Amino acid sequence: MARLWAVLVAVWKAAQRDRKSLASFSGNNIFHLGFALLFLQDPGAFVFSAVLIAIVLFLPLSGDPLRKVPPERLALWPLEAGERRLLRMTPWLNPLLPLILAMLLWRKVTTGLALLLGGTFAVGFLAPRAGRGGGRRLFGRLPPFPGPLNQLIRKNLRELFSTLDFYCALLLAAPALFFQAGGRLPEEAVGPVTLVILLALSTCAQTLFGLDGEGGLTRYRLLPLRGWQVLLAKDAAFLMTAVAMTAALEPLGGLAGALMALAGGRRAAVQVDRRQARWRFQMGASFGASLFQMTLLVVAGAGTMFWTPLLIVPCVAVYAATTYWFGRMIDRQACAE
Repeated sequence: MARLWAVLVAVWKAAQRDRKSLASFSGNNIFHLGFALLFLQDPGAFVFSAVLIAIVLFLPLSGDPLRKVPPERLALWPLEAGERRLLRMTPWLNPLLPLILAMLLWRKVTTGLALLLGGTFAVGFLAPRAGRGGGRRLFGRLPPFPGPLNQLIRKNLRELFSTLDFYCALLLAAPALFFQAGGRLPEEAVGPVTLVILLALSTCAQTLFGLDGEGGLTRYRLLPLRGWQVLLAKDAAFLMTAVAMTAALEPLGGLAGALMALAGGRRAAVQVDRRQARWRFQMGASFGASLFQMTLLVVAGAGTMFWTPLLIVPCVAVYAATTYWFGRMIDRQACAE
């Protein structure tokens, strides 16, 4: 039992560290948006952003703590068969499970809500196990794209799909598109929903190189590509995702906002070395940089939707200028090395 206890203590500590990293979302734009609106005396918006983040975090928080141990290392542990069976008690190391059971016993919580939370917990707990086969490469079968940037675009899409920002935006876009298709989304809500979807994705425009690991930008400089081409491959993944999520709402406003999100996040993406982690919310460079980026996004998107569609022209021009300028910066840094 001493060996089993030592394993359980180690798994608990690893799960605690993982939960702390999941809770690091204070540098994300959706949190900044709620905080800014709270400062403007709109507490409902802050509650909305907090609930949205909590919903997205629920699935990764529901995972089996034992999954933190590589299977190869687990097989090498000197445990007997009975001790390995007892290791199946690791779900109880997840604090969400006792909380859900307490809600089931609490009469003030409806059975339907408790069962919904329990079912979601089961999905988060079991889905990674089911995905160890063919589903493990779910995002590995992306369609090819024309041109020499094909593989880079596919890689960047896979990186974007492994961020919680993507699922936060998807959680907003999916019901909006459903109600829009049924004609039940109010006309006055189409524009604001489009902007909120873009804001949920916008932090990724500040962290274009954050998931490439140590020396990621250096490896790009070794490729036979110009700096603007590297940025274009990164931007293509972001733009395709943003346009797809807003196509049935305000496509032109969504494109304008996405272009300005990229332009506003250029300096942070190229000059600030801030490493990111997969299956986490992305962390922006600073509150000031995020506020500047969000302001550009909202002004461009709202102006295109509610003032004149011709505003897309200066948005494209600003985007092209920043791509060229910071692309040259990448080239100069490569020459300096």
